[in-house]
Formats: sequence, C-alpha cells, structure tokens
Amino acid sequence: MKKTSKNNKNINNSTRTALLFILPSIIGCLIFIFFPSLASLFLSFCKWNLINKIQYIGLENYIELVKSTEFWFILKNTIVYALSVTILGTIFPIILAAIIHSKIVCQNFFKTAYFLPFITPMIVIAMIWQWIFDPNIGFLNILLKTNKQWLYDPKLALTALIIVSVWKLIGYNMIICLSGFSSINNQIYEAAKIDGSNPINTFFKITLPLLSPTILFVLLITTISSFQVFDLIYLMTQGGPTNSTNVLVYWLFKNAFEFFNIGKASAIAYILFCFILILTLIQWKSRKKWVINE
Repeated sequence: MKKTSKNNKNINNSTRTALLFILPSIIGCLIFIFFPSLASLFLSFCKWNLINKIQYIGLENYIELVKSTEFWFILKNTIVYALSVTILGTIFPIILAAIIHSKIVCQNFFKTAYFLPFITPMIVIAMIWQWIFDPNIGFLNILLKTNKQWLYDPKLALTALIIVSVWKLIGYNMIICLSGFSSINNQIYEAAKIDGSNPINTFFKITLPLLSPTILFVLLITTISSFQVFDLIYLMTQGGPTNSTNVLVYWLFKNAFEFFNIGKASAIAYILFCFILILTLIQWKSRKKWVINE
C-alpha cells in the first residue's frame, strides 16, 4: 500500500510539473488564438468601424458577401491560385526529389540551391521577381524576346504570382519528399529489378504508392498555405491590376484596415476558414482510396 501511495504521489507530482511547463503555451493559445477567434466570430455578425459602438446586424455581412459579384470574382482568383500552386507545388518537388535521390553529382548543392528560396525573406523575393517581370528591363522578357506586361496585364498577373509561389515552395516540399524517398526500403527496388521492371514502371507502380503518405502531407500543408497567401500579393501587386490578383486574405486586410469594415472582414475570414476546412476534410476522407496503409 505504501508503494502504491508513493507511486500515486510521483504521478501527481509529474502531472503538476508537466502542466506547469505547458501552462505558458496554453495561456498564449488562449490569449492570441482562442479568444480572438471567438471575438472574430461574434464581430462577423456585427457592424463596426473601430470607432463607433459595435452594432449587431445578424447575417447581413454574409448575405452582402454572397450577393456581391466582387466576392465571387475574388473567390475564383483564390481558388485558381491555390489549386495551381498546390498541384504544381506537389508535382515538381516529387520529380526533383526523385532525380536528387538517384544519387546525382553535387546532390547536397542542389538540395541547398532549391531550398534557399524558401528561407529567403518574401520582401527580397518580391524585389527580385519584380525586376524579372519588368516589361522594359526584365530578365524574362529579354530571355523570351518579348515585351509582355507580366504584372500589369490582368490576364498574366495571377500567372506570374503562381510562378513565384511555386518557385519559392519547391525546395521545402522537395525536402519532405526526399525524406519520404529515404523511408522506402531499397530491397523493394532490387526485387523490382529482378522481376524486370523498367524505371518508369518502378516509379509509378512502386515509388508513388509507397510515397503516398508523404504526398498527402504535402498536399494538405500546401493547400492550406496557398489559400492563406497575403505577403506576396501585398508586396507585388496589391491585388491589381483591376482585382485580377486579389485574393480573400488580401481583401480581408483591405476591408479591415483600409475600409475599417471589421464585421465584413471577419465574415470573409470565417468563409475562408469553412472553405479550407471543407477542402481539408475532402482530402483527408479521400486518402483511403489512394494512400497505402490507410
């Protein structure tokens, strides 16, 4: 009985110690995430300009957004941007990871070179790519021998931003894919060679299925981050020209801190949250059909 009571005391002491260590994180989450989220949900049903009193208006903000043609146009931009970045930001890293994993010369150099854009500050990337896309002295127009207005043409601006986003994201996703490649047992490839499988069949019928858990993770994090893009839009186009690069998060920012329409901005935030949640749940539910060991 004495040993049992001592063990219980030790467990209680360990629990108190653990709670003491995680208490700052819990307090931080409550102050900076949980309570602001609840406040934002409440404000989405209100009208407030940061000066006058908060006025409860029910679903009026949501109804106004749904009836607005601007909202649907910006939502379309967001979906096109996010899906393009997600698809390209998953396919290219897999290909690059497969090439680097095949023991090419200067393997470490290519890993560093591709990962470097991801850790480069966005302000630096925006300045470099604004020069590359410059219609008069830009490197891209000189290379292609053309004079396209990349960031000033409504038909090209969003494509230009997608190129920049994919370029910045490739290195991070490639490193994740490389970790997935390293977890595949080499004996499987040796068995495939003995059975006469060529490299293409091996890649599509062995490598990709075994890599599917990693691909699922890359798809999830890329989808979520793509729908939340803000800094690239803010630094390079400010949503222009003619709203062609405006996305939900940037529009939320403008409504909140330029138009001082806090209620509408909060409604946009929760519409975006619901949209990301639905897409994430679809991806998670569909994993059983194509991810192995699920």
